[in-house]
Amino acid sequence: MLADAPASGVEDLVRIDASAADKVDAIRQVGQLLVAAGCVAPGYEESMVRREGVANTFLGAGVAIPHGLGEDKGLVRRDGIAILQLRGGVEWNPGQRAHLVVGIAANSDSHIAILRRLTRLIQDEPRLAALVATDDPTAFSRALWEDGAGSAPSEPAADYAETTEWTVDYPTGLHARPASAWVEAARASGVRLRVRHGGESADPRSLVSLLQLGLRAGDRVTLSAEGAGARAALDGFAAVVRRLTAREKEDAARAAEKAAAPIRGWKPVGEARMIAGVAASPGLAIGKVHVLSAQELDVPDRPTDLASGGTQLNDALTRTRAQMKALIDDTTRRLGAGDAAIFKAQAELLDDTDLITLTCQLMVEGHGVAWSWYQAVDRIAGQLSALGNPVLAARAADLHDIGRRVLAEIDPALAAGSLTDLPAEPCVLVAADLSPSDTATLDTARVAGIATALGGPTSHSAILARTLGLPSVVAGGADLLGLAAGATAIVDGDSGRVWLNPSDADLASARHWIVALAEKRAAEEAERGKPAETRDGYRVEIAANVNRPDQVPFALSQGGEGVGLMRTEFLFLERGDSPGEDEQAEIYRAMAEALEGRPLIVRALDIGGDKQVPHLDLPREENPFLGVRGARLLLRRPDLLEPQLRALYRAAKAAKAGSDLSIMFPMITSVHELIALRARCEAIRVELDAPVVPVGIMIEVPAAAIQARSLAAHADFFSIGTNDLTQYVLAIDRQNPELASDAESLHPAVLRMIAATVEGAKVHGRWVGVCGGIAGDPFGAALLVGLGVSELSMTPRDIPAVKARIREASFDDLRALAAKALDMESAAEIRALDVKEG
Repeated sequence: MLADAPASGVEDLVRIDASAADKVDAIRQVGQLLVAAGCVAPGYEESMVRREGVANTFLGAGVAIPHGLGEDKGLVRRDGIAILQLRGGVEWNPGQRAHLVVGIAANSDSHIAILRRLTRLIQDEPRLAALVATDDPTAFSRALWEDGAGSAPSEPAADYAETTEWTVDYPTGLHARPASAWVEAARASGVRLRVRHGGESADPRSLVSLLQLGLRAGDRVTLSAEGAGARAALDGFAAVVRRLTAREKEDAARAAEKAAAPIRGWKPVGEARMIAGVAASPGLAIGKVHVLSAQELDVPDRPTDLASGGTQLNDALTRTRAQMKALIDDTTRRLGAGDAAIFKAQAELLDDTDLITLTCQLMVEGHGVAWSWYQAVDRIAGQLSALGNPVLAARAADLHDIGRRVLAEIDPALAAGSLTDLPAEPCVLVAADLSPSDTATLDTARVAGIATALGGPTSHSAILARTLGLPSVVAGGADLLGLAAGATAIVDGDSGRVWLNPSDADLASARHWIVALAEKRAAEEAERGKPAETRDGYRVEIAANVNRPDQVPFALSQGGEGVGLMRTEFLFLERGDSPGEDEQAEIYRAMAEALEGRPLIVRALDIGGDKQVPHLDLPREENPFLGVRGARLLLRRPDLLEPQLRALYRAAKAAKAGSDLSIMFPMITSVHELIALRARCEAIRVELDAPVVPVGIMIEVPAAAIQARSLAAHADFFSIGTNDLTQYVLAIDRQNPELASDAESLHPAVLRMIAATVEGAKVHGRWVGVCGGIAGDPFGAALLVGLGVSELSMTPRDIPAVKARIREASFDDLRALAAKALDMESAAEIRALDVKEG
C-alpha cells in the first residue's frame, strides 16, 4: 500500500478531487480508505476523530495529518497512509483550511519519516499547489518517497570529533522542560554541539530543533562536540543531560501515582482519557473545552520591510522576555522551581533561531510582522504536534502560549485569553490558573466547570468556585493547556479528575450521575429551613460566606441563618481603585438590611498572599504569605483601615439596618495587635456616636491557636480560617499543585489546633466558629461540632448537606467521632471514619 509499496495500489489510498462536509467528515473518509485497504480495523476512523479532539493535527500550508489515539494502536494491522485531495478545501479550524488530508496508521515509528518529509514538503509551495491540482495519484507517491528520499536533512547527520553515547531514559522522552535545560547547557558550553539520533541530528541550542527529533524513552543518541575544550564541554553537557533523569523519573512516578489513585466519584463506562488533578469544588460538569490561551485570532497581514519589521519583532521579544522573567520569578516563589520550569521552557522559545528565521523569511516574502510571527508559530507548533508523541503535541501549546504573548506585544489589539469571549453554551474553562477576581466575575450561565493547571484546593479561587457552584479541578498540570478548544470534557470536582473524549455511553452515565446528585441535593434542600440540631437537642448556628448584598437572598434561601464571613477584599479586587468610605458604608448597610436583623460578620480588609491588589502599590515580597498581610497591613496602612472602620460603624448606626453586625480582624498573631485594633475601633465608634459591636478575630496561624486563652480575654469571638490554618500548620503553600493533595484540613495536627482554640475560648466564655473549607464538608462539619465549634459558615450551596449531616447524629456521637479523629495519625485514617452516624 501507499506507505510500504509506493508503486502498488496507490489509487486505492488516494482519493482525487474529493469533497467533505466538514473536518469530521474528511477524517472519517480518509479513515475509511485505510479500513478498505486493510491497514486498520473498523473503528479506527472514530479513533482518528477522537484524536482530533485532543490535539490539532493541522500541519500547516493546507495539510492535515489525522491519526488515531495511542491507546487504539491495536486497531492497526499494518502501517499505511491514505490521502484525501480536497481542491476546494475544508475548514480545519478557524483560519485554517485543509486541501490535503493525510491519514496515518502506524503501530511503530515508521510514520515519523513520512511526517518529516511532509514538514519539508510544506515549505515547497509550488509543489504543494501542484499536488492539490493533480489528477495523478502517483504524484503523491513520488512527492513523499522518490523525490523525498534523496533530499538532504536540514542538519548534517555526521558527528563532531568528540562523542559520547546516551540512551534516553526520561520516561516521557525529551519534552520541553528537560529540553530547555539542554538548550541552556548547550549555550553555556562555548563549543559547537550536536545531538544525533539515527540519520537525524539537531543543534541543542535550539529548543524546536531538539523537539523535532521526537526522542522517546529507549532511543539511543550520540552527543558530539568540536572546538577548543570540546571534550570537557561535552562531558559537562552530558552530565546535565543525565542529571535530569532522576527528576524526570520522579515526576513520572508522581503522575502515575496520581493517575492510579482510587476514584471516589463518577467513573466512565469506556476508556476515556483522564488528567488527574486535585478536587477543589464538588460536582460533575460536562462541556466543551474553552482554553483561555488558545482562542483563534484573526491576525491582519500588514506588509512591512524587513528592517522596520525586524525592529518591531525584536522590541516585542525584549518586552516579552522581561514579562516572562517576572512570571518565572513569581511562579518560583509561589510554587517552586519545578512549576516555574514550564514558563522557563516557554521563555527559551523566544531565542529559538528556527522560529525567528521563519518569521523573517515570511516578512521577506512581503508579509506583516504580526502575521509572519503568528504563521511561524502555527507552522512549527503543527510540526511538533505531528511527531506522534503526545507529550510533544502538548508542548506545542507552550509555543502557542508564548507566541500569543509576543503577538500582544507586537499589536496590543491581538491580546488573547479574555474571559469576555466565552461561548454561549456552558463550557469547561481551562486555564493555567485563575485569580480570585477572575473567578468571582465568571458568568455561571456560560461556564459549567473549571480545570486549571496550577492552583490549590484551598486557594481563594477554589473557594469562590464553590461559592458559584462550579465543579472545579486544580493542579492538573501543563497537559491541560494542550487540550484542543471545542473538545468535550467532564470535570469531576469530587475526585479531582478531568475526563476527555467521553463516549456517548460515558456522557449518558455522567448525565445520570448529575441527575442523581441533584435528586439527593433536592431531598436535603427540602429540609434546609430546619435548624442544624442534633437528635439530642444540640443546636449549631449555620451561616453563609457571602461577599455582596445581592448574594444574601440566595444564601438565606439555602437555609443560611446569617452571614458568618463577608470578605471585604473583593470590594477592592474587582475594580481598579479603592472604594471610598461612603461607598463602603452603603454596601455594608445594604448587606445588613438584606439580612433583616440576622447576624452579619464583616471581615476587615484581608490583602496579601494570593490576594494581591495592584492599585494599592504594596511592596513586593519574597513570600507574601509570611509577610505584610491581614492585620499587619491594616496597622501599617491607616488609609485603608480607618475608612473601612468608619464605614462599618456608620452602617451599624443606621437606624433601619437592624442587624447584629460584628467586625472581625484577619491574621492576628499576637495580643498587642488585637489591642491596637480594638483601640482604633473604639476611637472611631466614640467619634461617630455609634453602637458598640462585637469585635472578633480570625484564628489562622498556630501562634493564635496556641494563645487562644490570652486572645479570648480581648476578643468577643473567634472564627477559625481552616484554609490558612492548614497552610501554616503543615508548612504547605496552599497554591502549590505538587502539594495540593497534602494540604488536608482534616490532618490530625490541624484538628488539634482547632481543639486547643475551643478550649482556650471556653476560659473566657467566647464562642468559636469556623469559616474555612471544611465547614462546608458534611463530614468535616460533623467533626467540628464534635470538637465544640458552635457556628459554621460556608458556601451557601453547602448548607443543606451540612445541616442534614448534623441532624442525623447525636451530639454524643459527634464528640466520640471527634475524639477518635484526634487519636488518628493521618488525614487518610480520619477520612476513613466517614461513616454516617446512627
